[in-house]
Amino acid sequence: MPVRPIPEGYSSVTPYLIVNGASRAIDYYKLAFDATEIMRFEGPGGTIAHAELQIGNSRIMLGDESPQMGHKSPQTLGGSSVGLMIYVNDADAVFKRALTAGGEEVRPLQDQFYGDRSGTLNDPFGHQWTIATHVEDVAEDEMKRRMDAAMTATK
Repeated sequence: MPVRPIPEGYSSVTPYLIVNGASRAIDYYKLAFDATEIMRFEGPGGTIAHAELQIGNSRIMLGDESPQMGHKSPQTLGGSSVGLMIYVNDADAVFKRALTAGGEEVRPLQDQFYGDRSGTLNDPFGHQWTIATHVEDVAEDEMKRRMDAAMTATK
């Protein structure tokens, strides 16, 4: 049987999070996002060299930072230029759970012009997550009209 170029259970793009405190991050993601731990490989000094989690139908990888290898967490860098978008069945419940577990609100949950109910938070490890539930199918021309109206209202 031939080897699959994309392994079973993985997508073409898989986020890999560098974390300062990967073990604590895994606990947070389990609590906040109902993640399931797939695997964990210990590194030196009680660190995590590599771990994989399943969140909904998506897999993420993560490991503790290793500055000598160029792997630095958002906390070490002073922020991150990447955010993660997670679609869930009940954005309100997951957003509340993520905040209660230690997340910090960046943008409150609200209905968006493009048809999602979403809000954004930073997890305790410096990664930004937008939690969303799709609540309305919006045609592209209507979405543009709504976006233009929203941009005009903020000027």
